[in-house]
Amino acid sequence: MDETRKDGCSEGPARPPAPPVPRPATGPSPAPRPATVSRPAPSTASSPRAAAVPAPGAEKTAAAAAASPRKPAVVDEAAIQRLGETVQAVRREIQKTIVGQEEVVEQLLTALLANGHCLLEGVPGLAKTLLISTLAQALTLTFKRIQFTPDLMPSDITGTEIIQDDPETGERKFKFMAGPIFANIILADEINRTPPKTQAALLEAMQEKQVSVGGTIHRLAKPFFVLATQNPLEQEGTYPLPEAQQDRFIFKVFVDYPADAEEDRIMRRVADLAFGEVRPVLDGGGILAAQSVCRQIPVADAVYSYARRLVRATRQNTPEALPICRNWLAWGAGPRASIFLITAARARAGILGRTCVTCDDVATVAPPVLRHRLACNYVARAEGITPDKVVAELLKAVPRYA
Repeated sequence: MDETRKDGCSEGPARPPAPPVPRPATGPSPAPRPATVSRPAPSTASSPRAAAVPAPGAEKTAAAAAASPRKPAVVDEAAIQRLGETVQAVRREIQKTIVGQEEVVEQLLTALLANGHCLLEGVPGLAKTLLISTLAQALTLTFKRIQFTPDLMPSDITGTEIIQDDPETGERKFKFMAGPIFANIILADEINRTPPKTQAALLEAMQEKQVSVGGTIHRLAKPFFVLATQNPLEQEGTYPLPEAQQDRFIFKVFVDYPADAEEDRIMRRVADLAFGEVRPVLDGGGILAAQSVCRQIPVADAVYSYARRLVRATRQNTPEALPICRNWLAWGAGPRASIFLITAARARAGILGRTCVTCDDVATVAPPVLRHRLACNYVARAEGITPDKVVAELLKAVPRYA
């Protein structure tokens, strides 16, 4: 079987056509209100009546379905083409303010379409905050910025309950005051300048898309993205991010210094105030539809296998672990890495206008997906080995087709 066949869409499961991506929005979306759920729905899993009883002949039907060949996937090529055009329009709007950083912009847009959160790291002054705020301007979404400082409290992020007097009855009641987390795009600026206790306030929001305050669950808006910036740990006044929080970011993106020609353009643009007006290109409904289009892109078994083998090779105590991982890593990547490799590869394929995912897509997104999920041991750090070096060796050692 040739490589094209192994990466081909014909091996994927059958799926319905993807919904079309709506055209660019012309007006801002209303500010989302937190949906309140006072108590969780009662579970029926323990009820005797809820026990599943197989219908007569169900086992034969299931066996026949498992034995039948899978039908080729149905892909809406027109929707994928419109998706690529929309992404290019967003990129053009960002370029009105941001000079260069094409790879960083592409990774941000990939994380957006993969419905994941993104962590940007770089020294001060590399336009990390400006890039995220410009992206928010190109999208018709509500945007809130949270400046993380050493004295920031969890309630400053999620909100809190206050006591109010009812003017009619004279009774005192608790009223929830929503925090800045209730927006579509959250800029967590310099997230590692606040202690881990406050950083942990984002855990539930990033994973469950909800916050719990006073025993009440408050749903967050859709779509919901946390785009965080941080300075390297060598900078004064920084705190390391907890591993549980790092694992919730689909990408960790390194923002590097601009090239010589790019820095010249930056100087001239700022000196002449030659900034274009950033116009909104896509609204919340369009983003949700674009994410749905990406989810419909089929993935061959060979691509699933490659992503799985990449992640399992990082776990130093497993039989699949590579010698470099046994020697250099304290711990490897968890199941979220496998999931994010596929979702990010799908988003990248959609951005490029392709109707199937290849192993090249997985290899391209592997560094930003894996670098913050690998912990180098003392031996590796003493030898100057970084997670990026481990990922590079991993991509060389793990065969794409096995």
